[in-house]
Amino acid sequence: MAEPTPSDAQDLKKKLREKLDKLLAQPAYKSESSISLGGHPVNYRAVAEFIPVLAGGLDEKRGEPDAAVFMTAYLQNDAPKSRPICFAFNGGPGSSSIWLHLGALGPKRVVVGDDGTMPPPPYVVTDNPESWLEHFDLVFIDPPHTGYSVTASEEVRKKMLSVDGDAAALTECIRTWLGRHRRWGSPLFLAGESYGTTRAAVIAEKLQDIGVALKGLILVSCAMDLQSLVFEPRNDLPHALFLPAYACAAQFHGKLKGRLGESPEAARAAAEDFVAREYLAALNAGSRLSNVTRRRVTNRMAELIGLPSSLVDSRNLRITNETFFVELLRDRGLLLGRLEARVTGPMAADRSHVWDFDPGIDALIPPYTMAAHEYMSDALGIDMQPRYEVLNMDVNKHWNWNRGEANGNNFTTTSPDLSRALRRNPHLRLLVASGYYDLGTPYSASDWSLAQLDVPEPVRARIEHHYYAAGHMMYTRELDLRKLKRDLATWLQAA
Repeated sequence: MAEPTPSDAQDLKKKLREKLDKLLAQPAYKSESSISLGGHPVNYRAVAEFIPVLAGGLDEKRGEPDAAVFMTAYLQNDAPKSRPICFAFNGGPGSSSIWLHLGALGPKRVVVGDDGTMPPPPYVVTDNPESWLEHFDLVFIDPPHTGYSVTASEEVRKKMLSVDGDAAALTECIRTWLGRHRRWGSPLFLAGESYGTTRAAVIAEKLQDIGVALKGLILVSCAMDLQSLVFEPRNDLPHALFLPAYACAAQFHGKLKGRLGESPEAARAAAEDFVAREYLAALNAGSRLSNVTRRRVTNRMAELIGLPSSLVDSRNLRITNETFFVELLRDRGLLLGRLEARVTGPMAADRSHVWDFDPGIDALIPPYTMAAHEYMSDALGIDMQPRYEVLNMDVNKHWNWNRGEANGNNFTTTSPDLSRALRRNPHLRLLVASGYYDLGTPYSASDWSLAQLDVPEPVRARIEHHYYAAGHMMYTRELDLRKLKRDLATWLQAA
């Protein structure tokens, strides 16, 4: 295949610029609706529009916009302009905001099963009585190359598909939206899920840098410290932090015996105690571990996570997440879900050792994708030829995880940003939500991240962590959707 010529590259750049300018020239899509929230009717308007963004964010001189970022707002009618606003985004990092938008926060919700399995089509949206619109106006942000959002060139794309470039772009989105809608008098909140918590930590500090103070930060399924989540050689931290969540999943699927199998609470408590008292020391000892101690640790670990002791021993006491997904239910021919460990899927006929799909997320992508397209076109009146990128894996593939500052290791971490934001803003409060059956960002790893925040005790008092009996998107379970809303309301009232 011939290499592209300078002329080809220039033509592509021109086409991308024309596409971006056309999107930015479109008028906002607007619609009116109503919903009953808290026993009262709420009339609201939806405003979906493209916001212009510069690649360098707030540090760049004004010029032609480098990106068009799609934002969907729900604004209560006849409310004062001082009404609180919550900006929300998901993670991936190549995910659109559709999960929080049509899963938990927005006035409409995709209907899925409580058990996390894929319901049969057709897929529809219905009124969401647990919508956070009761407490805030809501603005959902689709980062560049997710949803309908695009950039003007390959150079800009590379810049924005990075930890710091992404945060700079979204910070400017928020600033621009506030100015366009004249909402500088509103108390501001951020809500992020998964990688959205990674970016939210950075954005909280970047907003502080430009004089914008947040009142609250809501983090769902934390991923601020990748060292706690990524299984790589010589990184023992995830092995310890995932083990309590492994125990919880093993108990759910009936793989634990005796008292451990009686309740998820018993399994979690025993696993947490084992990690603190024995497992961390065993990992640290390595080959210095005596044979007697190694046998005891091996057997106890096997009891706690439902795997054969021979497998635990052969893996040198270190069970990676993919090993657990494949081996826990091998005797039943089932793979375990990563983002929703209550869900399983069939292994290949040869029962190979390959975890080749995630039953947890695959059960949700079709319902959300199909329902979202219909909702946006029919209810919001969005007339767009390009598809709405619910989950753009190309973004994940090309993401630049390096930071512009030294972090002390090769794993992205934004906890220092969050620590500084909390220390700099005496009114900033933090609400964290974790699912017990999330094996992507386990509750036990989030416990660790929050415990490591570099803040004094008076600041730490502004942090709350709540837990739910479902997975990564705990709000897909009706009881947890309600609990999340109650926890939010109590948190807001305490402020």
